[in-house]
Amino acid sequence: MEAHVGVAGATLTLAMLELVGNLNLQLVQYDAPGDRNPVPPRNCDAGGHHLALRVDDVEKAAAYLAARGCTVQNIIEITEGPLAGKKNLYIRDPFGHSLEIVD
Repeated sequence: MEAHVGVAGATLTLAMLELVGNLNLQLVQYDAPGDRNPVPPRNCDAGGHHLALRVDDVEKAAAYLAARGCTVQNIIEITEGPLAGKKNLYIRDPFGHSLEIVD
């Protein structure tokens, strides 16, 4: 893996999820090296990111995720512009990753 990812001593565990016929989501866990930074970057930092997921019901998703250890912020109801009537929500999963839930 070192040659592929450019990290000396890297070992990984991978999972590939087929979401639909032509869309896969690859999840990567670095098992080594041991000196990895355990704190995820903020969204604004170099390397910062978040995953956005579209759902049918933002309130239902918020309740589901909160019951499973996620820190749920207030739902944002968009009242103006091209997204008027839509809702979104930012959460932190139990590992500290930022996720966005949108309808």
